[in-house]
Amino acid sequence: MDPSLTRRHLFLCILFPFALGYYLSYLARVVNAVLAPDLVADLSLEADTLGLLTASYFFTFAVAQLPLGILLDRYSPRKIESLLLLVAAVGALWFAIGNSAWDLIIGRGLIGLGVSACLMAAFKTFTLWFKPEKLPLLNGVILASGGVGAITATAPVQAALTITDWRGVFLLLSGLMVVASATLFLLVPEHTETQHKETLQAQLQGLRAIFSDRFFWMIAPLTMLSQSSFISIQSLWAGPWLQDLGGLERTAMAHTLLLVACAMVAGFLVMGTLAERLSRLGVEPILLSAGGMLVFQCLQLLIILVPEQNWLTPVWIGFGFFGTTGIVQYAVLSQHYPRHLAGRVNTAMNLLVFVAIFILQSSIGTVINLWPQVSSGHYLKEAYQSAFGFILTLQLLALIWFAREYRCRHRKETLKPKMT
Repeated sequence: MDPSLTRRHLFLCILFPFALGYYLSYLARVVNAVLAPDLVADLSLEADTLGLLTASYFFTFAVAQLPLGILLDRYSPRKIESLLLLVAAVGALWFAIGNSAWDLIIGRGLIGLGVSACLMAAFKTFTLWFKPEKLPLLNGVILASGGVGAITATAPVQAALTITDWRGVFLLLSGLMVVASATLFLLVPEHTETQHKETLQAQLQGLRAIFSDRFFWMIAPLTMLSQSSFISIQSLWAGPWLQDLGGLERTAMAHTLLLVACAMVAGFLVMGTLAERLSRLGVEPILLSAGGMLVFQCLQLLIILVPEQNWLTPVWIGFGFFGTTGIVQYAVLSQHYPRHLAGRVNTAMNLLVFVAIFILQSSIGTVINLWPQVSSGHYLKEAYQSAFGFILTLQLLALIWFAREYRCRHRKETLKPKMT
């Protein structure tokens, strides 16, 4: 931590502005889970179109990641994020006034592009201002702000629909993104290290080194599939599932999603704190994260089997809490690689995650659409089970890969002293 800055200054001028940006990013990401019935009714959307519409956010988000990583390691994260948030504001406005599925797809795609730096710019900034051992906790704090955005996107948005419609929600979101952009630009201080610039060739070589590193590929598949499965379900398909298979009315569905979002906030904070403290005792954060992702897979299996009504809420709360565990791996990557690669390694991971979200979220809709609808916007149990079972199988295969690679790496490190 820079000794010239007080804790209050660090909170107000670093943590708060980035937390506000990520809060709005996550609010925009998951709000369709509550608004889905209105979008389906107003625009007569099929399941596959709804999935594509919502997933367009993740497509543009993913496309931006590699250029973003280079920019964050070369220029000021504050300036980059504040500019992109204005793009997100335009996207939210476009979405609000759109009259066709393609209008909404374009608008949501612009939102995804505009908020693509919200988390990665924060992670990069933290590596500049804070010690490496603090990163899991700080990353947990910023991610918790996204969880608050997810909370806002549930029951509060449902309550807002009593005084406005989905268009009004996105108009308000557009205005708030302009405010967040100004807050970042005016409050966040520059760090002298942001003025150091590698050549573009050197930056590309660093990116190539990351993608050719076996350590990165040990972590990437499991993290990618765990995070993408969590976000794909939470940001869209959890709402319809709770109505169709959970038998919940719309208000009860929104309140259950609120509890899932609260559990997610708790998960980010607990996992970040736990990772920092266990590392002092010699427990690697990478193992904490992998164990949490295993529990997350077990909870998905329970959802596929459709829990009894009494267990419905606890299982989904567990889904929200343990769905966050994959994010600890971002801190693992930041700690493993040199600081000047922080922007590129995190955006490289984010690229894989959000490409997977785009593919999985739209694929879930495609699989569900293979079965006939029970009624407009409502789907069969077998449709959800097939779609959710498919993504769980992918996660299980990735966990097996991680365990194999980690054991090989651990064995090599154990044998090194004996060979010298």
